[in-house]
Amino acid sequence: MTLRGRLTAAFLTVVLGPVLLGAFFVGSTLSAVDRGRATERLGVAAAGVRTSVDALCQQLRAAADAVALVADPAARPRAADQVVGRGLAAAVLIADPAGRTSYATLGGPAGPWQDCAAGATAGPVRALAAQVRLRDPAGADLGTVAAAQPVDPAFVARLAAVTGAGVTLLDDPGRITHTTEDREVRAAVLAAARQADGDRVTGTVDGRYVRRIGPAPGQPLPLVLSVPGERPPGLYAALVGAVVLAALLAVLAAWRLARVTTRPLVELAGAVDRVAHGDLTTRVPVRSRDEIGRLAGAFNRMTRETGSYVAALTSSRDQLRGHLTVLGDTLASTHDLQRILRVILHSAIAATGARAGAVLLLDGDGALVGQCVEGLDGRWTTDDPADPATLRVPVGAGVLGTVAATGEPLRGRWEPADAPTGEPSCETYVAVPFAAPRGAEPRGDPERPGHPPADADDSGALGVLALYDRLGADEFDDDDLVTLRTFAGHAAVAVENVRVHEEAQRLSLTDPLTGLWNYRYLRESIRREVERANRFGRMLSVLALDLDRFKHVNDTWGHAAGDAVLVEFARRVRGEIREVDLAFRQGGEEFVVLLPETDARGATIVAERLGAVVRDHPVPVEGHAAEPIRVPVTVSIGIAVYPDHAAGGQQVLDAADDALYAAKAAGRDGYRLAQAPDPVPTQEIPVVVAAVSPPDGLPRAGAGDAATVAQGGASSGPHPPRQSRGR
Repeated sequence: MTLRGRLTAAFLTVVLGPVLLGAFFVGSTLSAVDRGRATERLGVAAAGVRTSVDALCQQLRAAADAVALVADPAARPRAADQVVGRGLAAAVLIADPAGRTSYATLGGPAGPWQDCAAGATAGPVRALAAQVRLRDPAGADLGTVAAAQPVDPAFVARLAAVTGAGVTLLDDPGRITHTTEDREVRAAVLAAARQADGDRVTGTVDGRYVRRIGPAPGQPLPLVLSVPGERPPGLYAALVGAVVLAALLAVLAAWRLARVTTRPLVELAGAVDRVAHGDLTTRVPVRSRDEIGRLAGAFNRMTRETGSYVAALTSSRDQLRGHLTVLGDTLASTHDLQRILRVILHSAIAATGARAGAVLLLDGDGALVGQCVEGLDGRWTTDDPADPATLRVPVGAGVLGTVAATGEPLRGRWEPADAPTGEPSCETYVAVPFAAPRGAEPRGDPERPGHPPADADDSGALGVLALYDRLGADEFDDDDLVTLRTFAGHAAVAVENVRVHEEAQRLSLTDPLTGLWNYRYLRESIRREVERANRFGRMLSVLALDLDRFKHVNDTWGHAAGDAVLVEFARRVRGEIREVDLAFRQGGEEFVVLLPETDARGATIVAERLGAVVRDHPVPVEGHAAEPIRVPVTVSIGIAVYPDHAAGGQQVLDAADDALYAAKAAGRDGYRLAQAPDPVPTQEIPVVVAAVSPPDGLPRAGAGDAATVAQGGASSGPHPPRQSRGR
């Protein structure tokens, strides 16, 4: 595209962009407002329908109760006629326990009648009915009394009058039974109703909004509500006309502006082409003093200065390419932070001509600690010059500490401070800070360099890159500062990449909600622990835990409360197991705990402890009121022991799962030990009479007396000490 075309396109973009955005915003805003109002109206209408149907069902239930309360069977028909006569119901039917009609009022609606307490039924709904049981004073079943009201066009019209919306009654296949909609819109309303799901509101092509309600217990009628939209007619046509008119005016103005601007640039474009082909002697005549004339003069100066820079750039290009190649390969091929920082420091020293340099990262104690140094032998007081970590500068102290605290680079001549700061001595220096890339927040971790605490300083710096004593010059200049900033940016990216890599490894193995290990790490851990148990002749116990009736917690208090219960349960599990034990979230409300070097007796002790700590302390969750809600929770636990109950990792997990199902079937809030396999694989092992426990006191697979084996595990030995927190 030519410059004239680009100028025209730019002008059209600047002019038409806001116009198109404005038109789109107006149209979408009006549509959103219209849909929001329609949704609100349909919500009010739905509430009105539910209230009306519920009131009718209560009235019918009261009418049926009035007949059922008559003690004399002979007087019940007269009571049924009175109920119908008072208008409480259109019909009353009395049936015996076998379901045969013993009395029915005259003029009742055709069947079948739809029970208010039932859900949807096949076929059209002819009447709503409420049914109560007839019982004698001794409680014996005498039959039923049902009161009904017809569901006819008049009933649908009353609902429409109450709600202010169009009402359509459907049958089970989705056909219209009765409706208050006009014939012109019935097909569109029915098509939109087929697409509606739950409380979702859908629109028709003619601007109406449709919502389905029911059938459900308490509101068994399959109804469709619709209201017309309030969008102004001709809105989109007016918006399109305004956009077209603005586009025509913009095209005319852009063409004129581009033609006037680009004509003087044709000559300059030819000169640029010649320079691009290597002719740096090309000059452009300056014909005016406007912006184009100043551009021509600047072009002439640029060509003169460019010739002087070409030789210098050519000589340094190969060297710079080599350093960047090494740096790029290192960043792409390794997550070794020390190696990356050494390459960055070496490249920065070579690119600027410095004699020495250092890279320091902020640690968790608010101090800069050396990670790698070059050429600094004898420049700072240390007991171990070969260890860069002995270079330690507090934030805010000296040149390096000031750079880290303020986030501003410094360069100049060295002036020794009155109080020692721990910095290397030099003649000239340049130091730049580097921070996490934009969008990445540095995290505090005293055990990992490059992860300072959030309150260490206000600059957000991760560390400092410093160079000392430039070769062949008195001081470092601005170009050196720019170059060093580039390498500092690479250092920041390297530190952040290492942090992201470590974080990704952690997230891939942990559950984000509870912080426990996830199912992926469970598969790896069970294999590793089984191999360890085989190698050392130890036992491994597996606990499969499942929170009882957890769906009731979600349904009653909401999923946020369910998440809070899961988090608190995980915290209690960690608090009741040892440091060597492993806790996992297998999925949903299912958890697994691995107890290395623990037999069945030790596992049951842990299971009892876990059940008690969950059962005795309901979980507080935030409710709608100021006071928290205390949610009672219990846990069922299945226990399996390797190698008593299975011969492999997956098999012992399956055995623990089967024991969990047994605990559930036994009434929940308890634990069950897995059944030994049938037949039990046995092997004769000679045992010395009056054998004693091993010196370490830990259980051995296959060891123990007959009584212990009968209980489902080997001799427990002393149970390992319980820690205050788990992994």
